[in-house]
Amino acid sequence: MKKNITFNDLGLSDQILSAVNKKGFEEPTEIQALTIPLMLENESNIIAQAQTGTGKTAAFGLPLIELIHTDIKDVQALILVPTRELAIQVSEEISSLKGEKDIKSVPIYGGQSIDQQLRRLKKGVHIVVGSPGRVIDHLKRKTLKLDKIKHLILDEADEMLNMGFIDDMEEIFEYTNPDKNTLLFSATMPNRIKSLAKKYMDGYELLTAKKVQLATDLTEQIYFEVRAADKFGALCRIIDIEDKFYGLVFCRTKIDVDKVATHLADRGYDAEAIHGDISQAQRERTLNKFKSNKINILVATDVAARGIDVSDLTHVINYSLPQDPESYVHRIGRTGRAGKQGTAITFITPNEYSRLMFIQRKSGSDIKKSAIPMVEDIIIAKRKKIDDNLTSVQKGVIHTDYYNWAKKLLSENNHTEILAAVLNYSFEEALSPESYGTVEDLNTRGKKLDQQGKTRLFVAMGKKDKINAKKLVDLVLSKVKMKAKDISDIQIMDSFSFMTVPFEKAEKIVLSFQKKRGRSLISHVKKSKKKKRKKKK
Repeated sequence: MKKNITFNDLGLSDQILSAVNKKGFEEPTEIQALTIPLMLENESNIIAQAQTGTGKTAAFGLPLIELIHTDIKDVQALILVPTRELAIQVSEEISSLKGEKDIKSVPIYGGQSIDQQLRRLKKGVHIVVGSPGRVIDHLKRKTLKLDKIKHLILDEADEMLNMGFIDDMEEIFEYTNPDKNTLLFSATMPNRIKSLAKKYMDGYELLTAKKVQLATDLTEQIYFEVRAADKFGALCRIIDIEDKFYGLVFCRTKIDVDKVATHLADRGYDAEAIHGDISQAQRERTLNKFKSNKINILVATDVAARGIDVSDLTHVINYSLPQDPESYVHRIGRTGRAGKQGTAITFITPNEYSRLMFIQRKSGSDIKKSAIPMVEDIIIAKRKKIDDNLTSVQKGVIHTDYYNWAKKLLSENNHTEILAAVLNYSFEEALSPESYGTVEDLNTRGKKLDQQGKTRLFVAMGKKDKINAKKLVDLVLSKVKMKAKDISDIQIMDSFSFMTVPFEKAEKIVLSFQKKRGRSLISHVKKSKKKKRKKKK
């Protein structure tokens, strides 16, 4: 394939190119460059083998939009997908790509009121996006007719096979117009899919996109399982424990974006929101502030975040679980760039675990469970930031008045007591454990993580020392005889880390890493003590 192909080279109309530009697409992926011209130029059947996350929806969606005749009210295209989440996602993507063209699409899937779907179908639609089971329901009710369709698209065909939909797919074929053209997308080509193609797709073109590494090796991918009500508290803990947080927070809806951004701002974070209801001028101002580091947190929807290209993001937070693997890949691909380590964090509730596993499998990602940062760890991290900031200020220019003031205070008071009073006055609120509510950390079965018989350790090494979770475990095991599985809840920060170990092993670990001079490389985390208020006499 020729390099440096643009969307302008693919035969798309100016109207659709305008919609592509607004979406923030810069250049087509390989499967888009292969598929779009072929669909536009002829009516041949196509089998496209491509990974999830390579832009398949736009590959068939853009030419499909061009080929739809808006003056014809019959259903002209059926897109079959394996899940309701994907049905919603594809339908929304079609709507966002159509630009000003008056195309009506509707998702139909199980779990939604069939009466609601009936009302939308009766009004007339051009494109139906549906899961096999619900499509068959409508076909048998005769509320959906496919005898005049021009295009049948099977998306994630191998996944539909894995989910047991192969017989449903064959049944749907029998209802369709024999003169249609068929497009089949599949990441793999198992024999059942090949047999289906041979039986129903005479004379097809085979397109294969090269496999690419979708999830960067420089991106650490983890997930936290929490109650929906605890997501915001968990988000604040993640931001506060980091030395420098510079990230994107993804929410599913505009309402959620506004809510999260407002709550962050109310708590003093430099955060702003972007979504489809925000004017272009405001959007540009917000993006410029983010790119110039005037704000360090941007809360966005998937669509609004298209075209954001920042090379040094530390984090991508999936506050809401993405609807499909492709969205997940697009989101996390914004960190771990330019040779820098990045972290992608996904929040899930217990009933979303199976969908996360589906995303993990289809995207080829390695998403590991982690524990929500503990309040004690966050306080330690904050204190270290304050120490570093004070050291930095000390090295700079300090006004003479402050030196004179300090001399006066030191001459009149005990040195330790007056410094403690200054720190208490300056940082009491910031270092208060009471500012963090309770966040219930869950496992995949909705149970609390077992912390009995364990203790938390501080490690004076972090990302700057080229340390990661595996290297830390290996380092401990080289000194202390224990099992790797006994070391849990590892948090790797920029210049330090935390880990949880059994009580009986903790002291051995600390002593094993004791330096001849100075503090141990690994030490106990001291729990914050609640201050006792003096009683008024």
